[in-house]
Amino acid sequence: MADLQIRKEITEFQTKAQSDKDEEEIEEEGANELENPALTGSLSAQYDGCNPYLYSQFSLHTKEEKINQIILLQDVIHSVKLAFNKEFESVFKQKEQEINRVKDKNQRLQEIMTELDLKEKLWEPELCDNEKPERALTVNDSEIKVEKYLTPEQKRKAEELAKIEEQRRLAAKGDNARERALDDMMGGVLEVKKEDILKMEIPQPEFTSKPEAQWLEDEKKQFKEYEKKVKELNEEREKYRKTLEAEMKKLQTSIKDSTQVFDETLSRLFERKVKSEMVIYQEELKIANLVFSIVIEEELVNRETELNHLLDKTRKMKHASAEELKNCKVQVDAFRETYDNIVAEDKLLDRGFRKEFFDVPTSMVDQLYKLYKRRPRVQRMRTQIDTVGPADQPGSVQATRDALFPLMKAMGELDDPQSMPEGLDPSIWQRFCLSRRTKVESEQMVKQKALTLAEMQAFLQKRTEEDEKHKRDIEKIIDDLNGLREEKMRFQLDLIVQFLLKQGSVEVDGSNFIADYSDALLLHRGAVEDLNGTIRTLGEQKIASMVESKDFRKGIIQQEWEHMRMRMQMEDLNNKARDIQMLKVSRELQVYLNETDHESCSAKQMSVLEQTLAAQKKNHKKNVKNAKRIIKGLERQITHKDKENDSLDKELQELLVTVSEKRHVYGAIAVEDNTAINTEKRYQDIIERRKLVDLARTQAQEVAILRAEVERLRMKTFPALVQIGH
Repeated sequence: MADLQIRKEITEFQTKAQSDKDEEEIEEEGANELENPALTGSLSAQYDGCNPYLYSQFSLHTKEEKINQIILLQDVIHSVKLAFNKEFESVFKQKEQEINRVKDKNQRLQEIMTELDLKEKLWEPELCDNEKPERALTVNDSEIKVEKYLTPEQKRKAEELAKIEEQRRLAAKGDNARERALDDMMGGVLEVKKEDILKMEIPQPEFTSKPEAQWLEDEKKQFKEYEKKVKELNEEREKYRKTLEAEMKKLQTSIKDSTQVFDETLSRLFERKVKSEMVIYQEELKIANLVFSIVIEEELVNRETELNHLLDKTRKMKHASAEELKNCKVQVDAFRETYDNIVAEDKLLDRGFRKEFFDVPTSMVDQLYKLYKRRPRVQRMRTQIDTVGPADQPGSVQATRDALFPLMKAMGELDDPQSMPEGLDPSIWQRFCLSRRTKVESEQMVKQKALTLAEMQAFLQKRTEEDEKHKRDIEKIIDDLNGLREEKMRFQLDLIVQFLLKQGSVEVDGSNFIADYSDALLLHRGAVEDLNGTIRTLGEQKIASMVESKDFRKGIIQQEWEHMRMRMQMEDLNNKARDIQMLKVSRELQVYLNETDHESCSAKQMSVLEQTLAAQKKNHKKNVKNAKRIIKGLERQITHKDKENDSLDKELQELLVTVSEKRHVYGAIAVEDNTAINTEKRYQDIIERRKLVDLARTQAQEVAILRAEVERLRMKTFPALVQIGH
């Protein structure tokens, strides 16, 4: 807790410098930020979920604060749900009231429809089983399709009750003067309703069964009164019908309006439900983030505890191994001193050989020294075996001890007097053998101590490596622990904060279902607006530059167009000058040029043209009149010729029929006798037909000529302007 408090103070100290810079802005907007939903991460305050004890999202550092915040957020969710449930209950009660009102109005509508003889199905609103779940445990009589079983005792009681009811009803039907008087005078009711009077029918007079001619004056007056009453009754019925229809429309409109108002209320309730669920999800997301942070923090704490426990355990092992290593070093140093002493003694034996045998000639001493250095074969074999490292042969010390006995046994062969050099005194030989045995025992002792020292050094090296390993483990654990503490501190200070931002303010790609905000940055709106202002300024500058370039290009194009226009004007002026130079001066042109009064000349020309036009119009009318007369004559001729052609066609058809009949007749009577006659006759008919065809063709040509003449005459009727030479 103290470490966390220090970290919080460090964080607050780091942020203090930045907060001092924005002190003026905080003083102006501090009150709004406390209740700003963008910083609280939810809209619960707008839906009756405000809790003044909630921590700020930026101050949730400890586990206890997060747990308290979770409980407070759950209370906020509960408050939001309670507020919505309260509103839901009020709307539900309102719905029940509206249903009861609609049922009452439907009852009245049913009465009106019965009086108006209308058959329409009315809408009857009801609550469903989801709105009344307790109805699932209630069984209505209409739901039971099987006849109810009655025991004999129940049947007997039902029959007795039916008999008692029947007796009571018969007794009530007895001689009751009050009821008889009510039936006689008021029709069985004390109050006569208007609709009952309108349903009544006025009886017709009895004399209506007689012919109208036999009616008396009084009967006629009675009949008029009867008709008047019927008319008044019908008028009252019509008024009452219209009143009922107006009331029915009013009730239907009232039902529709009340239903529409309730639907709007229900829509608002649904919107409130959606927004309340949104607020609940926001709070649950905050709770999930807090639970996640608590779980991560617990994992970090557990990991830190585990590392601390492992560090203590490793330190204990390191301390034990250090003590053991220290003891081993002391033992090895002591044994090394012993070994050095033994080696020194062995060297003294080697160096003191000649001094020991100073009384022997030098040549004999050299020969004895060679024998002094000589070892049996067993010794050599054992020496080769002993050259194997102590680490590879842990039992080498014991093996050396075991090999000493055969070696000393083999030394007996070398001590044999037969091996003694010639001329050597036996006492000196015995002294030599004893000295050699002492040397061999010393060498074996040196080897034994060397092997023991090697094993002790190997053991010391192993303990040193173990100590180094424990040291490295401690360093690694400390590094892991420091890294874990840094991560824990960063996790406690780098809080998960939930913001509510407008959709347009979030520029992260939302193509995926869940957007990835791992590399997103939260920028102040002022920075974005400044950047947008810079971009807008640069854009305006670029547009101004483009407009300037466009205007410059437009000026170039306009200059090119002006240059082209002037070149074309030059060409046109050159062409006009060439035409003037090449122009031939005619008489008319000379007259025009010599004439000074061009207006009077033009007036004369106009008058001459008008006179010519009037003369041509007069001549044209005359020609048209003559042409019409000729056309009428030609039309009469055409009609006459058409009639003649029709008559000729009829005669031709009759002749063809006659010829065909005669051909059949003559062919039937005498085909062979009349061949020449028929041939001549046929020839004459063909000639006659040919003449008729030629005549028709000639007449057709004449008709075509006449039509062409008519067309020519018709064309002459159009006016023609003739150019008059001056």
